[in-house]
Amino acid sequence: MSASSVKRIGVVGAGQMGRGIAQVAAAAGIEVVLCDASQELADKGKAQIGAVLGKQVEKGKMPAEERQALLDRIQPAGAMSAFGSADLAVEAVTENVEIKLRLFKEADAALPPGAILASNTSSISITRLAAATSRPERVIGMHFMNPVPLMKLVEIVRGVQTSPATYESVRELAVRLGKTVITSEDRPGFLVNRILIPFLNEACFALQEGVGTPEDLDAGARLGLNHPMGPLELADLIGLDTVLAIAEVLHRDLGDDKYRPAAILRNLVAAGWLGKKTGRGFYVYDDKGQKTGRSLER
Repeated sequence: MSASSVKRIGVVGAGQMGRGIAQVAAAAGIEVVLCDASQELADKGKAQIGAVLGKQVEKGKMPAEERQALLDRIQPAGAMSAFGSADLAVEAVTENVEIKLRLFKEADAALPPGAILASNTSSISITRLAAATSRPERVIGMHFMNPVPLMKLVEIVRGVQTSPATYESVRELAVRLGKTVITSEDRPGFLVNRILIPFLNEACFALQEGVGTPEDLDAGARLGLNHPMGPLELADLIGLDTVLAIAEVLHRDLGDDKYRPAAILRNLVAAGWLGKKTGRGFYVYDDKGQKTGRSLER
């Protein structure tokens, strides 16, 4: 299968990442089935894409006709049975291996025999996911960055079983979607999160040890390292539950205590303070996602 032959894709999960993947695929002229646990959630996901694009229309960055044509290419669905004519499916759900394994089995059963099954996982073994399917040679990691429509990178991850033809088809598809590709072998955290998560976790340790304030830590990274966001701000954007899940994968699978998650990160997740998506993480956010203060003021 070549990238140009991909006419229809399925996206599993209508959350932030799934919506972004659906949007960029539809913008490239590909028909998309956006699936979630219920028709209501899938419809809501499409509506949120429409709202984001509506703002672009208001600002004169997109013609209204183009917005409507893009939305017309997205079909919401409450079950993966709608993937029957898809050439490729991308799973984009929470970073939990048991959930992903269950959904991979369901997607494998729903997809045509020749279709590719990809995961947007940021840390979980592609080899393990592939082994749960009847098409292990056509399973691959296709890790988009957040927010998908703005970030140019796609990290492709080859499992032990991934065939060269599958890799090449997915690489070409990523380029068709306007992305730059990097390739990782199937190792914990792959390339991006193997570097990023220890950085974010070390900022958590520095904060809990009182080395500096959240504002100082973030300003230090922005102005001293020329990063667009500080580590605590970025963790809040990613979602602290996701950061913790990846840190736990690194710690467990690499077996090195340098990857152990900081207690402050565990505590915030336990409190349900997961970052911007809950309105509170290391910082407190208003309804527009703007910071209004720190969470841990005493």
